[in-house]
Amino acid sequence: MRYFLLFLFVCSSLLAAQPNIILIVSDDQGYPDLSCIGTKPVKTPNLDKLAATGVRGTDFYVTWCACTPSRGSILTGRYPPRNGLYDMVRNDLVNYGYVYSLSEYSVSPEMTLGLDPKEVTIGDMLKKAGYATGCVGKWDMGQAKRYLPLQRGFDFFYGHGNNGIDYYTHERYGVPSLFRGNERTQEDRGKYITDVFRREALYFMNEHLGRKPLFLYLAFNAPHSASSFPEDTVAGKKKSGVGVQAPEEYVAMYRDTVKDEKLARYYAAVTCMDDAIGELMKTVEKAGQSENTLFLFLSDNGGSGNGGNAPLRGSKSTMWEGGLRVPFIACWPGKLPAGKVTNEFITSLELVPTLLGVAETTPPQDITLDGFDMLPILQGKAKSSRQDMFWQRQDDKAARVGHWKWLDSAKGKGLYDLSTDIGETKDLSQEKPEVLKMMQDRFTAWRREMDATEPRGPFRDY
Repeated sequence: MRYFLLFLFVCSSLLAAQPNIILIVSDDQGYPDLSCIGTKPVKTPNLDKLAATGVRGTDFYVTWCACTPSRGSILTGRYPPRNGLYDMVRNDLVNYGYVYSLSEYSVSPEMTLGLDPKEVTIGDMLKKAGYATGCVGKWDMGQAKRYLPLQRGFDFFYGHGNNGIDYYTHERYGVPSLFRGNERTQEDRGKYITDVFRREALYFMNEHLGRKPLFLYLAFNAPHSASSFPEDTVAGKKKSGVGVQAPEEYVAMYRDTVKDEKLARYYAAVTCMDDAIGELMKTVEKAGQSENTLFLFLSDNGGSGNGGNAPLRGSKSTMWEGGLRVPFIACWPGKLPAGKVTNEFITSLELVPTLLGVAETTPPQDITLDGFDMLPILQGKAKSSRQDMFWQRQDDKAARVGHWKWLDSAKGKGLYDLSTDIGETKDLSQEKPEVLKMMQDRFTAWRREMDATEPRGPFRDY
C-alpha cells in the first residue's frame, strides 16, 4: 500500500509539473493584424485579452515567407534546410485553373511529398513525456499515411494535410481534403471550417483537461485565401483569386468601415477565428486550468491580401520584414508577466526548446535544434541570445544579424538598419560595404552548415 501511495504521489506530482500547452497558428495573418496594435479596424478581443494577460512580441520571426517550410520548423525546431522541407508541397498547375482527378492527385506532389519520416516532431517529444497530443487544422506536412499526424506523435487529428481548402466544401480545387485520423472524411461538408476546427479542438480539450497534461496544436487555415476556383476561371489561364471566405454575420461587422469586400472578408475570418480562440480560453478557465495552461499564438508567415503590413515592407512570399516578421503572443498566468511587450529578437525556432523546457523534458540526444528556451526572455529575466537568423527560398536569400538586415532576391535587395529603419526604405549597401560583406559571409557560413547536415527529403538530392 505504501508503494502504491508513493506511486500515486509521484504521478500526481508529475501531472502538476506539466502544464497544458495550446499552440495556435494562424495562416497568412499579417504583423499588424491584431486590434490591440491599433492600426487597423480588425476586431480580435480574445487575442487582445491573451496579450493583456501575457506577453506580446514585436520582433518575432518565422523561418520562411510561406506556409509549408515555416510550419515544418514550428513542429521540429529546425531550419528548413536542416529538416529537409525547404520548399512548398503543392501542385502548381492549380494556378492555371487545372482541376486534378482523384487518380492524378494521388501521384501528385501534394500526395507524395512531406516532412521526412526521420524527423522528430514536437508531438513525438511531448507524447513521450506523457502528454495527450492533438492536432487540429492545417497540417501541411504531407498527406500520404506515413506523413500524417497519427504517425508523427499525435494521438488525435482532424484537419487537412495540404496547403489550403475551400472554407465550406473543404476541397482543394475539387479534391476532398479533410481527414479524421488517417481517413478522408466529408462528414462536415457545408460547415464553415473554422467552426469545425473549434468544435474538434474543444472535444480534444474536454477529453483531457484536468486528467492528463495536453498538447494541442491548433493550426487554423484562416485567414488564408480559399483554395477555390471562381466562376470565371478558364482552364489554362492564370486564375483570379477567390479571396478569403467568411460567414455573413462576421462580414457584416465590417461593411460600414471597410469598402473593399475582400478585405472585409479577411477581417471577418480573423474575427471568427478569434471567437473560436475565445471559446478555448473559456473552456480552460471553466476547468480551473488557467494557471496550468500556456497559450502561444503566432502566424505562419506575413500577411497577404490584408491591406498591407505597415510599418513593415512587403508581404507573404517576400524576404522583406512583412513576409517574415509575424504577430506573437504567449500567456501563462502566474508564470509570465501580464501586459508585457518584448522587443527581444526571437523566432519560431525557439518554440520547440521552450515547450520541452515547460514540459520538463529534453529532445533526443541525436537531434540538433536551432533555437533555445525563450521562457526567461518572456518572463523579462534575460535578454535573447539570438544574434542572427537566415532565410532562403530558392534564389531568394536574407539574413538578420543584430540590427542589420540583408536580402538578395528577385523582388528587391539591399542592406538595412532595422534599429532606425524598420520599413527597409534606405539601402546602406554602398555606405556600409564592410557590413554588407559580413552579412554575406555569415549567410554563406550558415548555408555551408545546412548543406553539411544529414540529408533529409523530399527535395534534397542524396
